[in-house]
Amino acid sequence: MYQEVYKSPIGDLLISSDADSIISIEFDGSIDSHNPSALTSECISQLKEYFSDERNSFDLPLNPEGTEFQKSVWNQLLEIPFGKSISYSKLAVSLGDIKTIRAAGTANGKNKIPIIIPCHRVIGKDGSMVGFSGGVWRKEWLLKHEGILQGEQMKIFG
Repeated sequence: MYQEVYKSPIGDLLISSDADSIISIEFDGSIDSHNPSALTSECISQLKEYFSDERNSFDLPLNPEGTEFQKSVWNQLLEIPFGKSISYSKLAVSLGDIKTIRAAGTANGKNKIPIIIPCHRVIGKDGSMVGFSGGVWRKEWLLKHEGILQGEQMKIFG
């Protein structure tokens, strides 16, 4: 496993990869030893561009570990464009069944590659922040950064 820390505007991010893919981004980037790779360095480069308003999407090989359902949720998250958001109910409907709303929300929260797989773009139906693994303040920061959250107004993705 390869690991490298990026000191981002929202705190230290621990980027982990195997030989072929990014496997996780953790919000607590405190590790004692680093073992960077070309892939972790490329991920950091793309994150820097994202945080500098020079990138709206990522071009990295991803391999998050999860169930088939979780992976289907994460694939749906990758379809949410930069600058847009969807509700948890819209996410469930896009998966084919509104009854999966709780399971979709749980899978969203288990996303191991936040920011790149944009779980922060899923909000409550009423526009509420409804949790985030990195803390609601980070979710709010990311939504403001992408222009989704402006004051109290949200742009809901159709």
